[in-house]
Amino acid sequence: MRVDAVVRLVPFVAVVAIVWLVWRPSWLGIGPGWVDVQLAMTGRRGSLRVPADRADLALQAGYYAVNAPIEEAMFRGLIQGGLTVLLGPAAGIAAGTASYVLYHRLGGWAWMDVLATALVGVPVALAFWLLPGPPSLLGITLVHVGATCGFLGPGPWLLRRIGALS
Repeated sequence: MRVDAVVRLVPFVAVVAIVWLVWRPSWLGIGPGWVDVQLAMTGRRGSLRVPADRADLALQAGYYAVNAPIEEAMFRGLIQGGLTVLLGPAAGIAAGTASYVLYHRLGGWAWMDVLATALVGVPVALAFWLLPGPPSLLGITLVHVGATCGFLGPGPWLLRRIGALS
């Protein structure tokens, strides 16, 4: 995880932080938006990687909670939001979603798993663009955390605990 933080997360934080500190663009989505609408819409939400124990479960869930807002700031806020302002929504959504989906290949994910991220990436991109009010990463970050925890560590761990997964 240390290499992942240095190679992927720290550069994303740096780029997004620089853009925010220099220009403070509203399209970046740094702000709460309309929280009530976003919370109402977060109620919905292969390979399974089951954590070895509760400590591993906590570590994975914590990592996803840190990773999701960073990825969303980069791909939805910076790429999608910025390109939407410059070139229109189609370009912003296409570039933000394609880069988000392909980015997961850097983590060594199998192509089927990479393509599965599109099942979340496309609706999240549309939600970021279509939700009423000013752009906000809050709701889509909650969806991201929920989907990741359901697909990766905590979800499979729970399924194994209740006997639904061997």
